[in-house]
Amino acid sequence: MTSSGLPVLVHCSAKRPSISIPSSPKFDDFKGRLSSAFKPFLKEIQQLPMRMDVAVKDTSLKLVDAFVDSVFQIVDQPLIPSQSNFAPVDELKEAVQVTNMQGEIPDDFPEGVYIRNGPNPIFGALTSTSSMFGRTGSVWVEGEGMLHALYFCRGHDGSWTVVYKNRYVETETLKLEKHRSRHSFLPATEGDSPAVLSAYLLNLMRFGKANKQLNNTNVFEHGGKMYSVAENDKPQEINILTLQTLDDWDVNGAWNRPFSSHPKKAPGTGELVIVGVDVMKPFVVLGVISADGKKLLHQVDLKLNRCSLLHDVGVTPRYNVVMDLPITIDLKRLVRGGSLFKYESDGGSRIGVMPRYGDADSIQWFKVKPNCTYHLFNCFEDGDEVVMWGCRALESIIPGPEKGENKFDWFSRKLRPIKSSEGSIDEESEDQLIFPRPYEWRLNRKTGDVKERNLAGTEFAMDFPFINEAFIGLQNKYGFSQVRDSVASSASGMAKYGGLAKLYFGEQSPESYLREEQGLIKVEYHMFEKNTFCSGSAFVPKDEGVDEDDGWVITFVHNEDTNTSQVLIIDAKSFTSKPVAKITLPFRVPYGFHGAFMQLVLAIWFLDSLQAMFPALSHVVVIEL
Repeated sequence: MTSSGLPVLVHCSAKRPSISIPSSPKFDDFKGRLSSAFKPFLKEIQQLPMRMDVAVKDTSLKLVDAFVDSVFQIVDQPLIPSQSNFAPVDELKEAVQVTNMQGEIPDDFPEGVYIRNGPNPIFGALTSTSSMFGRTGSVWVEGEGMLHALYFCRGHDGSWTVVYKNRYVETETLKLEKHRSRHSFLPATEGDSPAVLSAYLLNLMRFGKANKQLNNTNVFEHGGKMYSVAENDKPQEINILTLQTLDDWDVNGAWNRPFSSHPKKAPGTGELVIVGVDVMKPFVVLGVISADGKKLLHQVDLKLNRCSLLHDVGVTPRYNVVMDLPITIDLKRLVRGGSLFKYESDGGSRIGVMPRYGDADSIQWFKVKPNCTYHLFNCFEDGDEVVMWGCRALESIIPGPEKGENKFDWFSRKLRPIKSSEGSIDEESEDQLIFPRPYEWRLNRKTGDVKERNLAGTEFAMDFPFINEAFIGLQNKYGFSQVRDSVASSASGMAKYGGLAKLYFGEQSPESYLREEQGLIKVEYHMFEKNTFCSGSAFVPKDEGVDEDDGWVITFVHNEDTNTSQVLIIDAKSFTSKPVAKITLPFRVPYGFHGAFMQLVLAIWFLDSLQAMFPALSHVVVIEL
């Protein structure tokens, strides 16, 4: 996440830190204010016995809670009307059958589950605080994760049964706040540095974590199991049929840090390549997990000298591809009065290529033009070159404006359309740099040379890319992405995606010869009705498909004029045609982040649960796994 657009989550987890805090006037002032604020509680704390049994620990927590309640005012962050579908929804108690459909689900569409993750703030809203230390706020990609799932079950007569369900990802911090029946974690991501630092430390003191476990960004399958993930903690295993949260996935105790939101399966072996970032050294660690998900085969510190946010990672048959970009999380910068998160365009950008089981010394680094790239289409080998395709911008949409700037005005200005459809985005104004655009890097391992180019023009910003996952790590012909509606995004101050794009990587755009930037590729667009926006788009391959694009694109959409949420199924080969099916959901689905389709034949016990809810389903026959 968030990312450009409806991006991905972007903060590292933090263990109880042992940091060397540099002295500075700002920090000395912070210490003075903290000491003054604690004085009313100091006498009671000093009277506590040294032996910290359970009762004393409970008393200590209550005293710190009392301090927080007296010093920090927690308020909800409001949404304006044009942001209404970013508001959370209630968790459903039961699954619901969906019967309202236009068109037909294709006969050769696979059975399975379409599932999407996204933020759904508990207690109704993200929060901000004000205190003697200043203000803190939540970044728009935060909010507890909620899964939205659509189950496609086919009967013996060819008829389809479709069922919708949603459920929170039940992290430990979500359960803690539910138990306390109120917002408990202080937002510690952005704001005045003394306030962010005090929130960070007070969260650690009370809960052992600086921030909530959000798990709101992506869902992925490995070893036959489904996981929910965001970069600030380990993934959670999910029961795909009930959406119940099972447990943290730490690879049988071998992995003790967060995952990036987009781990990748290596072609051929099926091994899962992961990276984990943290605010403390080692900043970035890469791991390789066995195909069955039971064993951590390789783990290596990449020895970066900064906590660079790695939201995505690439793989090829032989290599791992990692990005070291200048969107960083820095506690020492925070202590010095700066931001915890910051994009520094002069901080240097590079891409590393390393053997699958290599160490830090084996990485071949390629210096590239400064950029902010959260999401990749794919990586592959082409002779001596490793090729990386991604959605590249020249500034980060996260965390947002510098202190003192109006958030809405900043996002509204940054999300405006690019004026020219022909010029190079590299030459655009400061207010037009948050414009993700398909881009190619060719990294020659033999010569060390780098070739870079834009793949598409500036008519539309594109992000949240996806492909036929059978081609991850291999040279592919097609890619898909969500298309940002820059006018609607600017008007609401939040990124909205009004269509989808299909990219033909091997075909040149017929109009390319007429533009300043030649060599742009062919792109087809599937645009939605006015004021209709999508999230969580994914590719569903046809079981016996021959071509790479044999299959469908599936996506959640919401029409803001009618307040109606739907799931669309679009034929990927007839991409510009109308959807083959529009499935209208009985409940609103807020905008979210990433989605996936997991093919499976639904088990008999799941049929039993459906029949208990819907007796009319007794004609459906389901094959046991």
